[in-house]
Amino acid sequence: MGETDSMTDHNSSAGGVGGGRPSEQRGQFGPAGHADGQQAQAQAQAQAHAQAQPPGQPGSAPYGYPGSAQAPAQQSSEAARAQVAAAWVRTTRPGTVPPGEAAVPALPPRANQPSEPSKKDRREQAKAESQAAKEAKRGVRKAAYEQKKAAREGRKQGGAAAPVAAPAPSATAPVTNQPASAAAAPQLRAPARTQSGFDVPRPGGRLPAQGRRTHVAVRATLLITTCVFALGSCGVAGLVIGKSSVAVQSGALDDKDLRRYRLTDFPTQAAATFAEEYVTLCMTYSPQTADKRRDALAHYASSGVDRDCGVSGQGSQSVREAKWDGTVEELPEYGANGRYLGIQVKLSTGRTTTLSVPVYVRDLAAGSGLRVAGNLGEMPMPSRGSAPVVGQDKEAVDQSLSDQLKSKVLPGYFKAWAASDATGLPRFTTSDATQSATTGLAGALASPEVQEVVALAPAGSENGKAVQYGPGQTVQARVTVVWGGAPAAGAKGTSPAPTVKRSYRVTVVNTAQGWFIKDIRGGVLDPTGGTADAGAAAPAVQVPEESAPAAGGATPGAPKSP
Repeated sequence: MGETDSMTDHNSSAGGVGGGRPSEQRGQFGPAGHADGQQAQAQAQAQAHAQAQPPGQPGSAPYGYPGSAQAPAQQSSEAARAQVAAAWVRTTRPGTVPPGEAAVPALPPRANQPSEPSKKDRREQAKAESQAAKEAKRGVRKAAYEQKKAAREGRKQGGAAAPVAAPAPSATAPVTNQPASAAAAPQLRAPARTQSGFDVPRPGGRLPAQGRRTHVAVRATLLITTCVFALGSCGVAGLVIGKSSVAVQSGALDDKDLRRYRLTDFPTQAAATFAEEYVTLCMTYSPQTADKRRDALAHYASSGVDRDCGVSGQGSQSVREAKWDGTVEELPEYGANGRYLGIQVKLSTGRTTTLSVPVYVRDLAAGSGLRVAGNLGEMPMPSRGSAPVVGQDKEAVDQSLSDQLKSKVLPGYFKAWAASDATGLPRFTTSDATQSATTGLAGALASPEVQEVVALAPAGSENGKAVQYGPGQTVQARVTVVWGGAPAAGAKGTSPAPTVKRSYRVTVVNTAQGWFIKDIRGGVLDPTGGTADAGAAAPAVQVPEESAPAAGGATPGAPKSP
């Protein structure tokens, strides 16, 4: 019973919750009162137990447990927390817990997990630290200002400036629990003073009064120099660009280009016409018209030129055609006002020759004041060249298509094309055919016979192999046609017309209905090249001589005197 009473007595001084209070007075519960009572009770029991137990002898442990022979080592915080919780469970009284009391007491905080401040505490701490830093900086600046002021006063009075003590920290400055490094950070070092008597600013600080003025002057000088240099560079660049853009490139073509393209101020066409008239009058002569011819030549030539143009007056001939052959040679004695012009003349005797005529022009702009400034010179005809050989090894011929065009398409087309048949041509031409393919010869030739057709296969084709053509694909064909052999439609007489052979380049298009003509052009290239008269002189064309003009009559082909 005694053991039971001691375990169930909740108001005893050893294990009561009230901590020695009467039984009718309840002990405090909650995070504050109960925890403090439990800690005080545990400390009292530990002290009593330590006093009652003699050193070196075994005793009883707290809460009636037997003690060990040796003194236990210092317990950890987790073990202390566990003991307090077990003691509270043993000593709590049965019954329901009032609404205002806690069912479980607050345990002591862990020793290895300190409580962290709240966000509000951190904000207040940061604000206090910032305010303290500002106050410290303000104090340092004020001390530096006072020191500089004292130094200036000392320099004005001619003596050394007395050192100024640093101001004591303000009593109103807030005290914070910041670290030592953070508290020492705002304590800036005051500017040092050298032995020569001027202040040395701290890194990043301002220069002294005199040094500041010098620094400003240097910066202003650099800025002004940079601006002047930039303005000068812009001005020079503007002058260079403006000069290059405004300057007119006169003489973009050199003398070689001028001669090549015949670009000159000399009125070449007017001078050539004048020379053609003079040559026609000079090369047309007869004994009956010698006096009139001499007077007419005097209107063209200068005073020293032969009045008979180098003709003795015997025999007669006329000029069939006289034209400028395009050759121009400079007349050095007259400079830009004189030229040698080549005139090609076809005579009534069948001979063709070239004459060089010196012509002077007084007014180049108007092309007036022309005069033959010398005697004529007969020159050989321009030499003929030989055509180069054209290689056709890479061309592929579609023989099947050539035979189809020769037998089915081109005969009917050329018959309608020769007569300009507006009804028959649309049957052989495409809707977008050219004008030359749809106009025709209007009866100039008749009775066409297609002699040869060479259809060129597309690039990459091989000779002798079939070629597949897609819709809308075009093919070039060389066509040779023999015209004549029968009188043309509407021609008088029954005699057959002469036959002529002509060559054409025809473009045909493949469609779903067959092949149709899109374009036709005259002339086909001879791939062999060379010259037909190699090794033989070309015979002169004999032209029947005209009858001599009657005495006093006008000379055929002779121009009127100006």
